[in-house]
Amino acid sequence: MNKVSLAEGINWVGVVDWNIRDFHGYVTRRGSSYNAYLIQDEKTALVDTVKHTFSSELLRNICELVDPAKIDYIIVNHVEMDHSSSLPIVAKYAKNATIIASQRGKDAIIEHYGADFNIQTVKTGDTLKLGKRTLTFVEAPMLHWPDSMFTYIVEDKILMPNDAFGQHLASVQRFDDEVDEHVLMEEATTYYANILMPLAPLITRKIQEVVQMGIPIEMIAPSHGIIWRSDPSKIIKAYADWSANASKNKVVIVFDTMWGSTDKMARSIAEGVANQGVDVKVLKLRAANRTEAMTEILDAKAVAVGSPTLNNGMFPTISSFLAYATGLKPKGKLWSFFGSYGWGGGAVKNMTEMAQKAGFQINDQSIEVKYIPESEDLKKCFEFGQQIAAKIKA
Repeated sequence: MNKVSLAEGINWVGVVDWNIRDFHGYVTRRGSSYNAYLIQDEKTALVDTVKHTFSSELLRNICELVDPAKIDYIIVNHVEMDHSSSLPIVAKYAKNATIIASQRGKDAIIEHYGADFNIQTVKTGDTLKLGKRTLTFVEAPMLHWPDSMFTYIVEDKILMPNDAFGQHLASVQRFDDEVDEHVLMEEATTYYANILMPLAPLITRKIQEVVQMGIPIEMIAPSHGIIWRSDPSKIIKAYADWSANASKNKVVIVFDTMWGSTDKMARSIAEGVANQGVDVKVLKLRAANRTEAMTEILDAKAVAVGSPTLNNGMFPTISSFLAYATGLKPKGKLWSFFGSYGWGGGAVKNMTEMAQKAGFQINDQSIEVKYIPESEDLKKCFEFGQQIAAKIKA
Protein backbone atom coordinates (compact mmCIF):
# COMPACT_ATOMS: atom_id res chain seq x y z
CA MET A 1 0.00 0.00 0.00
CA ASN A 2 1.22 3.50 -0.80
CA LYS A 3 0.89 5.31 2.52
CA VAL A 4 -1.90 7.89 2.47
CA SER A 5 -1.68 10.21 5.46
CA LEU A 6 -4.48 12.58 6.48
CA ALA A 7 -2.40 13.85 9.41
CA GLU A 8 0.40 12.48 11.56
CA GLY A 9 -0.80 9.11 12.84
CA ILE A 10 -3.99 9.11 10.75
CA ASN A 11 -3.89 6.99 7.59
CA TRP A 12 -6.26 5.73 4.91
CA VAL A 13 -6.28 1.92 4.89
CA GLY A 14 -9.24 1.37 2.57
CA VAL A 15 -9.49 -0.24 -0.86
CA VAL A 16 -10.35 0.87 -4.39
CA ASP A 17 -13.02 -1.06 -6.30
CA TRP A 18 -12.15 -0.44 -9.94
CA ASN A 19 -14.73 -2.89 -11.31
CA ILE A 20 -18.06 -2.06 -9.67
CA ARG A 21 -20.58 -0.64 -12.13
CA ASP A 22 -23.84 -1.17 -10.26
CA PHE A 23 -24.50 -0.14 -6.66
CA HIS A 24 -28.03 -1.40 -5.86
CA GLY A 25 -29.40 0.06 -9.10
CA TYR A 26 -27.15 3.13 -9.19
CA VAL A 27 -24.79 3.05 -12.19
CA THR A 28 -21.24 3.59 -10.88
CA ARG A 29 -19.49 4.20 -14.17
CA ARG A 30 -16.23 5.32 -12.54
CA GLY A 31 -16.00 2.58 -9.92
CA SER A 32 -15.78 3.33 -6.21
CA SER A 33 -13.72 2.94 -3.06
CA TYR A 34 -14.42 1.72 0.46
CA ASN A 35 -12.59 4.05 2.80
CA ALA A 36 -11.35 2.97 6.22
CA TYR A 37 -9.06 5.01 8.45
CA LEU A 38 -6.50 4.00 11.07
CA ILE A 39 -5.77 6.41 13.95
CA GLN A 40 -2.60 5.58 15.91
CA ASP A 41 -2.13 7.26 19.28
CA GLU A 42 -1.65 5.85 22.76
CA LYS A 43 -4.70 3.84 21.72
CA THR A 44 -5.33 2.70 18.14
CA ALA A 45 -8.70 3.04 16.44
CA LEU A 46 -9.93 1.73 13.09
CA VAL A 47 -12.77 3.82 11.67
CA ASP A 48 -15.03 1.58 9.53
CA THR A 49 -14.08 -1.50 7.53
CA VAL A 50 -14.72 -2.46 3.90
CA LYS A 51 -16.80 -4.78 1.75
CA HIS A 52 -16.00 -8.38 2.76
CA THR A 53 -14.59 -9.32 -0.66
CA PHE A 54 -11.73 -6.90 0.06
CA SER A 55 -11.11 -7.94 3.69
CA SER A 56 -7.67 -9.43 2.98
CA GLU A 57 -6.58 -6.19 1.30
CA LEU A 58 -7.82 -4.18 4.29
CA LEU A 59 -5.88 -6.41 6.69
CA ARG A 60 -2.76 -6.12 4.54
CA ASN A 61 -3.02 -2.33 4.65
CA ILE A 62 -3.49 -2.33 8.42
CA CYS A 63 -0.56 -4.72 8.92
CA GLU A 64 1.76 -2.35 7.10
CA LEU A 65 1.11 0.16 9.89
CA VAL A 66 0.30 -1.87 13.00
CA ASP A 67 -0.33 -5.40 14.22
CA PRO A 68 -4.15 -5.76 14.08
CA ALA A 69 -4.00 -7.35 17.55
CA LYS A 70 -3.03 -3.89 18.85
CA ILE A 71 -6.22 -2.23 17.64
CA ASP A 72 -8.11 -1.00 20.70
CA TYR A 73 -11.28 0.28 19.03
CA ILE A 74 -13.20 -0.45 15.84
CA ILE A 75 -15.61 2.39 15.13
CA VAL A 76 -18.64 1.43 13.07
CA ASN A 77 -20.23 4.59 11.72
CA HIS A 78 -22.72 2.63 9.61
CA VAL A 79 -23.62 -1.06 9.37
CA GLU A 80 -24.46 -1.29 5.65
CA MET A 81 -22.36 -4.18 4.40
CA ASP A 82 -20.12 -2.23 2.04
CA HIS A 83 -18.67 -0.73 5.23
CA SER A 84 -19.14 -3.40 7.87
CA SER A 85 -19.02 -6.84 6.26
CA SER A 86 -15.29 -7.18 7.01
CA LEU A 87 -15.98 -6.52 10.70
CA PRO A 88 -16.20 -10.19 11.77
CA ILE A 89 -12.94 -10.95 9.95
CA VAL A 90 -11.06 -7.96 11.37
CA ALA A 91 -12.43 -8.68 14.85
CA LYS A 92 -10.81 -12.15 14.76
CA TYR A 93 -7.41 -10.47 14.49
CA ALA A 94 -8.22 -7.52 16.76
CA LYS A 95 -9.34 -9.82 19.56
CA ASN A 96 -9.24 -7.19 22.31
CA ALA A 97 -10.88 -4.38 20.37
CA THR A 98 -14.01 -2.66 21.64
CA ILE A 99 -16.52 -1.86 18.92
CA ILE A 100 -17.97 1.66 19.07
CA ALA A 101 -21.38 2.25 17.51
CA SER A 102 -24.67 4.04 18.06
CA GLN A 103 -27.34 2.08 19.91
CA ARG A 104 -29.07 1.34 16.63
CA GLY A 105 -25.67 0.44 15.22
CA LYS A 106 -25.18 -2.10 18.00
CA ASP A 107 -28.59 -3.60 17.30
CA ALA A 108 -27.80 -3.82 13.58
CA ILE A 109 -24.37 -5.39 14.18
CA ILE A 110 -25.99 -8.11 16.28
CA GLU A 111 -28.68 -8.69 13.65
CA HIS A 112 -26.11 -8.93 10.85
CA TYR A 113 -23.21 -10.73 12.53
CA GLY A 114 -24.37 -12.09 15.88
CA ALA A 115 -23.79 -11.03 19.49
CA ASP A 116 -20.22 -12.24 19.94
CA PHE A 117 -18.72 -8.75 20.10
CA ASN A 118 -17.75 -6.29 22.84
CA ILE A 119 -19.83 -3.27 21.79
CA GLN A 120 -19.87 0.13 23.48
CA THR A 121 -22.63 2.51 22.42
CA VAL A 122 -22.26 6.26 22.01
CA LYS A 123 -24.58 9.17 21.38
CA THR A 124 -24.17 12.73 20.14
CA GLY A 125 -21.58 14.60 22.20
CA ASP A 126 -19.89 11.51 23.66
CA THR A 127 -16.10 11.49 23.44
CA LEU A 128 -13.34 8.91 23.34
CA LYS A 129 -9.74 9.77 24.34
CA LEU A 130 -7.06 7.94 22.39
CA GLY A 131 -4.18 9.85 23.99
CA LYS A 132 -3.34 13.16 22.38
CA ARG A 133 -6.44 12.84 20.26
CA THR A 134 -10.11 13.04 21.16
CA LEU A 135 -12.93 11.55 19.11
CA THR A 136 -16.40 13.08 19.30
CA PHE A 137 -19.48 11.32 17.95
CA VAL A 138 -22.55 12.78 16.25
CA GLU A 139 -25.59 10.58 15.66
CA ALA A 140 -26.99 10.98 12.15
CA PRO A 141 -30.04 8.69 11.98
CA MET A 142 -31.36 8.10 8.45
CA LEU A 143 -28.27 9.61 6.81
CA HIS A 144 -28.82 7.21 5.33
CA TRP A 145 -29.62 4.29 7.71
CA PRO A 146 -31.09 4.53 11.22
CA ASP A 147 -27.73 3.54 12.74
CA SER A 148 -25.58 6.14 10.97
CA MET A 149 -23.24 8.42 12.90
CA PHE A 150 -20.25 10.73 12.30
CA THR A 151 -16.85 10.55 13.96
CA TYR A 152 -14.97 13.84 14.49
CA ILE A 153 -11.28 14.09 15.42
CA VAL A 154 -11.16 17.20 17.58
CA GLU A 155 -7.48 18.10 17.47
CA ASP A 156 -7.11 17.59 13.70
CA LYS A 157 -10.56 19.02 12.83
CA ILE A 158 -11.30 15.99 10.63
CA LEU A 159 -14.88 14.81 10.10
CA MET A 160 -15.46 11.17 9.15
CA PRO A 161 -19.15 11.13 8.19
CA ASN A 162 -19.32 7.71 6.49
CA ASP A 163 -21.74 7.93 3.53
CA ALA A 164 -22.36 11.68 3.72
CA PHE A 165 -20.29 13.87 1.35
CA GLY A 166 -18.98 10.84 -0.58
CA GLN A 167 -18.82 9.87 -4.25
CA HIS A 168 -18.47 6.64 -6.19
CA LEU A 169 -15.11 7.35 -7.79
CA ALA A 170 -12.19 4.95 -8.15
CA SER A 171 -8.84 6.72 -8.15
CA VAL A 172 -5.23 6.24 -7.10
CA GLN A 173 -5.45 9.79 -5.75
CA ARG A 174 -7.16 10.26 -2.42
CA PHE A 175 -7.61 14.03 -2.05
CA ASP A 176 -9.76 16.63 -3.80
CA ASP A 177 -6.79 18.77 -4.84
CA GLU A 178 -5.28 15.79 -6.70
CA VAL A 179 -8.20 15.00 -9.02
CA ASP A 180 -10.18 16.77 -11.74
CA GLU A 181 -12.56 19.11 -9.89
CA HIS A 182 -15.26 18.79 -12.56
CA VAL A 183 -15.24 14.98 -12.35
CA LEU A 184 -15.26 15.11 -8.54
CA MET A 185 -18.27 17.42 -8.32
CA GLU A 186 -20.06 15.49 -11.07
CA GLU A 187 -19.74 12.29 -9.07
CA ALA A 188 -20.61 14.02 -5.78
CA THR A 189 -23.78 15.38 -7.43
CA THR A 190 -24.67 11.96 -8.83
CA TYR A 191 -24.11 10.39 -5.40
CA TYR A 192 -26.40 12.86 -3.66
CA ALA A 193 -29.11 12.64 -6.34
CA ASN A 194 -29.25 8.84 -6.34
CA ILE A 195 -28.75 8.04 -2.65
CA LEU A 196 -29.43 11.00 -0.40
CA MET A 197 -32.09 13.01 -2.26
CA PRO A 198 -35.06 11.63 -0.26
CA LEU A 199 -33.30 12.63 2.97
CA ALA A 200 -33.08 16.35 2.12
CA PRO A 201 -34.95 17.67 5.21
CA LEU A 202 -32.80 15.53 7.53
CA ILE A 203 -29.62 16.70 5.81
CA THR A 204 -30.63 20.34 6.23
CA ARG A 205 -31.22 19.80 9.95
CA LYS A 206 -27.97 17.85 10.43
CA ILE A 207 -25.91 20.57 8.73
CA GLN A 208 -27.57 23.15 10.98
CA GLU A 209 -26.86 20.98 14.04
CA VAL A 210 -23.18 20.60 13.18
CA VAL A 211 -22.89 24.36 12.59
CA GLN A 212 -24.54 25.05 15.95
CA MET A 213 -22.08 22.68 17.64
CA GLY A 214 -19.36 25.07 16.49
CA ILE A 215 -16.93 22.38 15.41
CA PRO A 216 -14.39 23.61 12.84
CA ILE A 217 -13.96 21.28 9.88
CA GLU A 218 -10.68 21.36 7.95
CA MET A 219 -11.06 17.96 6.29
CA ILE A 220 -13.95 15.63 5.44
CA ALA A 221 -13.03 11.96 5.01
CA PRO A 222 -16.10 10.09 3.69
CA SER A 223 -16.51 6.34 3.26
CA HIS A 224 -16.59 6.42 -0.55
CA GLY A 225 -14.36 8.26 -2.97
CA ILE A 226 -12.19 11.32 -2.45
CA ILE A 227 -11.25 13.10 0.78
CA TRP A 228 -12.05 16.83 0.92
CA ARG A 229 -9.02 18.71 2.29
CA SER A 230 -8.49 21.82 0.12
CA ASP A 231 -11.93 23.35 0.75
CA PRO A 232 -14.41 21.12 2.61
CA SER A 233 -16.86 24.03 2.80
CA LYS A 234 -17.48 23.53 -0.94
CA ILE A 235 -19.19 20.18 -0.52
CA ILE A 236 -20.99 21.33 2.64
CA LYS A 237 -22.43 24.29 0.71
CA ALA A 238 -23.39 22.00 -2.17
CA TYR A 239 -25.27 19.72 0.23
CA ALA A 240 -26.99 22.73 1.79
CA ASP A 241 -28.13 23.90 -1.65
CA TRP A 242 -29.24 20.45 -2.81
CA SER A 243 -31.14 19.73 0.41
CA ALA A 244 -32.88 23.12 0.10
CA ASN A 245 -34.07 21.99 -3.37
CA ALA A 246 -32.16 24.76 -5.14
CA SER A 247 -33.15 24.58 -8.82
CA LYS A 248 -32.94 26.51 -12.06
CA ASN A 249 -35.03 27.06 -15.16
CA LYS A 250 -34.35 23.66 -16.64
CA VAL A 251 -36.56 20.88 -18.01
CA VAL A 252 -35.45 17.26 -18.15
CA ILE A 253 -37.22 15.09 -20.72
CA VAL A 254 -36.96 11.36 -20.01
CA PHE A 255 -38.50 8.96 -22.51
CA ASP A 256 -38.29 5.69 -24.34
CA THR A 257 -39.69 4.65 -27.68
CA MET A 258 -40.56 1.55 -29.70
CA TRP A 259 -40.83 2.72 -33.30
CA GLY A 260 -39.76 6.36 -32.98
CA SER A 261 -43.10 8.12 -32.38
CA THR A 262 -42.38 9.04 -28.74
CA ASP A 263 -38.87 10.08 -29.80
CA LYS A 264 -40.32 12.56 -32.32
CA MET A 265 -42.62 13.94 -29.61
CA ALA A 266 -39.75 14.35 -27.15
CA ARG A 267 -37.70 16.30 -29.70
CA SER A 268 -40.58 18.67 -30.50
CA ILE A 269 -41.30 19.24 -26.80
CA ALA A 270 -37.61 20.03 -26.27
CA GLU A 271 -37.70 22.56 -29.12
CA GLY A 272 -40.70 24.23 -27.49
CA VAL A 273 -38.90 24.47 -24.16
CA ALA A 274 -35.77 25.90 -25.77
CA ASN A 275 -37.89 28.39 -27.71
CA GLN A 276 -38.74 30.00 -24.36
CA GLY A 277 -35.08 30.41 -23.40
CA VAL A 278 -35.17 27.54 -20.90
CA ASP A 279 -32.44 24.91 -20.63
CA VAL A 280 -33.52 21.40 -21.61
CA LYS A 281 -31.93 17.96 -21.33
CA VAL A 282 -33.29 15.03 -23.35
CA LEU A 283 -32.53 11.49 -22.16
CA LYS A 284 -33.69 8.37 -23.93
CA LEU A 285 -33.64 5.43 -21.57
CA ARG A 286 -31.65 2.49 -22.96
CA ALA A 287 -29.30 5.12 -24.44
CA ALA A 288 -28.86 6.88 -21.09
CA ASN A 289 -29.83 5.43 -17.69
CA ARG A 290 -31.94 6.31 -14.68
CA THR A 291 -28.89 7.29 -12.61
CA GLU A 292 -27.99 9.96 -15.16
CA ALA A 293 -31.63 11.04 -15.38
CA MET A 294 -31.99 11.56 -11.62
CA THR A 295 -28.73 13.52 -11.53
CA GLU A 296 -30.07 15.90 -14.19
CA ILE A 297 -33.41 16.16 -12.37
CA LEU A 298 -31.72 17.25 -9.12
CA ASP A 299 -31.47 20.93 -10.11
CA ALA A 300 -34.33 21.05 -12.64
CA LYS A 301 -37.67 22.77 -12.11
CA ALA A 302 -39.63 20.45 -14.41
CA VAL A 303 -39.58 16.88 -15.68
CA ALA A 304 -41.44 15.56 -18.73
CA VAL A 305 -41.72 11.78 -19.05
CA GLY A 306 -42.74 10.08 -22.28
CA SER A 307 -43.71 6.49 -22.97
CA PRO A 308 -45.28 4.45 -25.74
CA THR A 309 -48.18 2.27 -24.63
CA LEU A 310 -47.39 -1.42 -24.35
CA ASN A 311 -50.06 -3.87 -23.18
CA ASN A 312 -52.28 -0.96 -22.07
CA GLY A 313 -49.57 0.42 -19.83
CA MET A 314 -46.13 2.01 -19.62
CA PHE A 315 -43.10 0.80 -21.50
CA PRO A 316 -41.01 -1.31 -19.05
CA THR A 317 -38.03 1.06 -18.92
CA ILE A 318 -40.31 3.97 -18.04
CA SER A 319 -42.11 1.96 -15.38
CA SER A 320 -38.74 1.09 -13.83
CA PHE A 321 -37.56 4.72 -14.01
CA LEU A 322 -40.70 6.05 -12.30
CA ALA A 323 -40.43 3.43 -9.55
CA TYR A 324 -36.84 4.60 -8.99
CA ALA A 325 -37.78 8.30 -9.15
CA THR A 326 -40.74 8.06 -6.79
CA GLY A 327 -38.52 6.29 -4.27
CA LEU A 328 -36.03 9.17 -4.38
CA LYS A 329 -38.86 11.70 -3.88
CA PRO A 330 -37.47 14.77 -5.68
CA LYS A 331 -39.13 17.92 -4.33
CA GLY A 332 -40.28 21.08 -6.04
CA LYS A 333 -40.55 19.71 -9.60
CA LEU A 334 -43.40 20.06 -12.09
CA TRP A 335 -44.07 16.67 -13.72
CA SER A 336 -45.62 16.37 -17.18
CA PHE A 337 -46.44 13.27 -19.22
CA PHE A 338 -46.71 12.46 -22.90
CA GLY A 339 -46.80 9.38 -25.08
CA SER A 340 -47.89 7.58 -28.19
CA TYR A 341 -50.14 4.56 -28.72
CA GLY A 342 -51.59 2.33 -31.41
CA TRP A 343 -55.15 1.03 -31.05
CA GLY A 344 -55.45 1.89 -27.35
CA GLY A 345 -53.71 4.17 -24.86
CA GLY A 346 -52.84 3.72 -21.22
CA ALA A 347 -49.24 4.83 -20.66
CA VAL A 348 -49.98 8.49 -19.90
CA LYS A 349 -52.79 7.54 -17.53
CA ASN A 350 -50.57 5.02 -15.71
CA MET A 351 -47.65 7.47 -15.41
CA THR A 352 -49.90 10.23 -14.09
CA GLU A 353 -51.48 7.95 -11.49
CA MET A 354 -48.07 6.73 -10.32
CA ALA A 355 -46.80 10.29 -9.91
CA GLN A 356 -49.98 11.40 -8.13
CA LYS A 357 -49.64 8.53 -5.67
CA ALA A 358 -46.09 9.71 -4.91
CA GLY A 359 -47.37 13.22 -4.18
CA PHE A 360 -45.63 14.85 -7.15
CA GLN A 361 -46.81 18.18 -8.53
CA ILE A 362 -48.56 17.27 -11.81
CA ASN A 363 -49.01 19.50 -14.83
CA ASP A 364 -52.73 19.84 -15.63
CA GLN A 365 -51.95 19.15 -19.29
CA SER A 366 -50.61 16.03 -20.98
CA ILE A 367 -50.39 14.94 -24.58
CA GLU A 368 -50.95 11.63 -26.42
CA VAL A 369 -50.58 10.84 -30.11
CA LYS A 370 -52.05 7.89 -31.99
CA TYR A 371 -49.54 6.03 -34.16
CA ILE A 372 -47.03 8.31 -35.94
CA PRO A 373 -47.16 12.04 -35.04
CA GLU A 374 -48.01 14.27 -38.00
CA SER A 375 -47.10 17.92 -38.41
CA GLU A 376 -50.13 19.09 -36.41
CA ASP A 377 -49.27 16.66 -33.59
CA LEU A 378 -45.68 17.87 -33.50
CA LYS A 379 -46.90 21.48 -33.37
CA LYS A 380 -48.97 20.56 -30.29
CA CYS A 381 -45.87 18.95 -28.76
CA PHE A 382 -43.89 22.14 -29.45
CA GLU A 383 -46.62 24.19 -27.74
CA PHE A 384 -46.65 21.68 -24.85
CA GLY A 385 -42.95 22.36 -24.36
CA GLN A 386 -43.57 26.10 -24.48
CA GLN A 387 -46.29 25.72 -21.85
CA ILE A 388 -44.02 23.78 -19.48
CA ALA A 389 -41.28 26.37 -19.88
CA ALA A 390 -43.69 29.25 -19.27
CA LYS A 391 -44.96 27.63 -16.09
CA ILE A 392 -41.54 27.24 -14.50
CA LYS A 393 -40.47 30.74 -15.57
CA ALA A 394 -43.58 32.14 -13.90
